Amino acid sequence: MLFRDRLAESARGHGPIILATDILNGTVQSVVRSVDNLQAHICAVKMNFHILLPLGIDEIREIIDAVHAWGLQCIADIKLNDINNTNLVTSNILYGAGFDAIIVNPIMGPDALSALVRAAHSTNNGIISLCHMSSAEGAVSYEMRAGHEPVYEKFLEWGLKARVDGIIVGATFPDIIHDCKRKVRDRLDILSPGVGAQGGSAKISFASGTDYIIVGRTLLNSENPSETAVSILS
Repeated sequence: MLFRDRLAESARGHGPIILATDILNGTVQSVVRSVDNLQAHICAVKMNFHILLPLGIDEIREIIDAVHAWGLQCIADIKLNDINNTNLVTSNILYGAGFDAIIVNPIMGPDALSALVRAAHSTNNGIISLCHMSSAEGAVSYEMRAGHEPVYEKFLEWGLKARVDGIIVGATFPDIIHDCKRKVRDRLDILSPGVGAQGGSAKISFASGTDYIIVGRTLLNSENPSETAVSILS
C-alpha cells in the first residue's frame, strides 16, 4: 500500500491530526508516552531535528516501532534539499530506520525532486514537499515573485509534476491553502502546520482545503492532550 493510502487509512481510524514531536530534551520514553496518550486522535507522528539530532538511529527505531504498533505513520521532517546523491543516501537511511515519508524542500529543483519521488514510490514510501510555510516570515520568501508567479506556485507546479504525495501549506495562510486546493484537487494531500501555538485554525484550514493538520506544542504542553485534540477538531 502506498504511503498516501496508508495515511488516509490511519486517518479514517484515528483522525486527521499529525503530531509534531517538537520536544526539547526529548527521550524515547517521553515521545512514546505522548504518542500513547494521543494515538486515538492522530494518524501520524512527525519528527524533526528536536528529536532526530539528540537521539541515535536505534532510539529513533524504538519510537517508530511504537508508532507503527498503533497503526500510525511516521514522517521525517528534515526539509531535505541537496544534490541527488546526498538526497538519495539520506532518504535510504531514513526509510531503513522505518520512516514512511520525508518532508523535503523543492528548492533543490524539479529534477532532483522527481528523482526523490521515484525512489520513494519504488519502496512504497512518500515525499511531502514544502509549498508555503506557516511562520510569519513565510510570506517573505514563499510569496516572492519567480517570473510572473509567486515562489509557492512554482513549488506547487513542481510538486504536481513530480507526483509528490503531499505539500506543506501553513494553516496561518488559509487563502494560500484555498488557492493550492483549487489547483491540485485530489492529486495530492495538503498538510498544514501552525494550528494552535502559531495562531492557525483547524476549522478554517479544513474549510480552505487542508487534508491533515500538524499540531505540536498545543498538544504536547496540554495537561489533557486527548481532550485538547478533540477540542481542536470541534
